[in-house]
Amino acid sequence: MVLTTAQLTILKADILADPVLNAQPNNSDGAFAIAEAYNLTAVPDYWVFRTSVTQSEYVGTTTPEATTFSWPQYIARSQAERDGWREMFADGGFGNPSRPNVRQGFQDIFSGATAPPVAQRAHLANVSRRKATRAEKLLIVAGGLGTTASPSTMAFEGALTYQDVLAARTLP
Repeated sequence: MVLTTAQLTILKADILADPVLNAQPNNSDGAFAIAEAYNLTAVPDYWVFRTSVTQSEYVGTTTPEATTFSWPQYIARSQAERDGWREMFADGGFGNPSRPNVRQGFQDIFSGATAPPVAQRAHLANVSRRKATRAEKLLIVAGGLGTTASPSTMAFEGALTYQDVLAARTLP
């Protein structure tokens, strides 16, 4: 993903504010070292919504919180709700839980205040998030607190390259 000038400006300011990173030489070796630091998981943990999750991940994953997909809960839903669930993954088998309408779809399909739908929604939420890298956290968009209960939505996803760092450091 190509960084915007605004994102490069944010990256440059963050590098300048970090004495360890700012001490790196302004060449490809230094840029590699800086990019490597930004591509590590953010400390402390900062949670973001994933942008691509397969239906298989939702139904086949046991999360670190020990949640699993409940087939009896799915079967207990109305035909319209089950159709909605399938439709969420109809375009290539992936869903994008970073989109508010997808998360609302999970809430609507598995609605109810009793334990089974609440547990199903918790599982879907657990699968829908991940820890951000330092770069992703730095370039986050507004919204979300970066917690497990309130993940943020990413404006940048993936790894910074040494070219990104060189471009940021050469900005006026």
